[in-house]
Amino acid sequence: MRIFDPHIHMTSRTTDDYAAMAAHGVQALVEPAFWLGQPRTSVGSFVDYFDALIGWEPFRASQFGIRHHCTIALNPKEANDPRCREVLGVLPRYLAKDGVVAVGEVGYDSMTPEEDEVFAAQLELAKRFELPVLVHTPHRDKAAGTTRTLDVVRESGVPAERVVVDHLNEVTVKEVADSGCWMGFSIYPDTKMDPDRMVVILRQFGTERVLVNSAADWGKSDPLRTYATGRAMLAAGFTEDDVDQVLWRNPVAFYGQSGRLDLSDARTGDTFAGNSILRGARS
Repeated sequence: MRIFDPHIHMTSRTTDDYAAMAAHGVQALVEPAFWLGQPRTSVGSFVDYFDALIGWEPFRASQFGIRHHCTIALNPKEANDPRCREVLGVLPRYLAKDGVVAVGEVGYDSMTPEEDEVFAAQLELAKRFELPVLVHTPHRDKAAGTTRTLDVVRESGVPAERVVVDHLNEVTVKEVADSGCWMGFSIYPDTKMDPDRMVVILRQFGTERVLVNSAADWGKSDPLRTYATGRAMLAAGFTEDDVDQVLWRNPVAFYGQSGRLDLSDARTGDTFAGNSILRGARS
């Protein structure tokens, strides 16, 4: 089973996670820029974070043979903080970089006017840089947030096939399926979706335009939930080709629209800018 996790926050994870992912077939991933938990108070905090997403984290992933890509954006939650709005001015510098395969995560957290403005501005950047868009749907009032998201996407003129609407569930999937956008599902241990519920949705809606991710971060999450979903699909009677489409070919097709995917051998040397993940002498 080969796996491309299209949404996982490896900045929050350990090298043990990378090792486990590689052992279970994860060969590539996309790490979206997101809220780190602790509020950021200046543009400089974002600059350092974005630099890590395009530099240190791809190096760290490469030590385990995993190809790392990222998406860049001002996330919905921090769109409400006036200290962070200047980030919009530095985004073009990063959206031009190799390895940046989409604008994201964008969308809604609390559906405020500030979030409306930032969402629309970043959809315009996606058109300018000809990049796909990764959209976060809110954890609260998800149905209304999804409807509003699709309205804004239509108004922006970004083609539906270049947009994935993520964190969907049984309540929101049909509206997104009907819109022509890609459907994203986060598989969690306790919240969001689980492998068995995902199998039911795949039976109903098919395997086209579906992205299954772990969205693993600093909370209770599991970077092997993509693998678990593949196993659940096989147990439910899906073919190995079905699993390959959902867990590999679909994310390659979606993010491949950026023209920046690199799925060649990821392994590099032992240091990045003079730093190494090694600690102490080799045994």
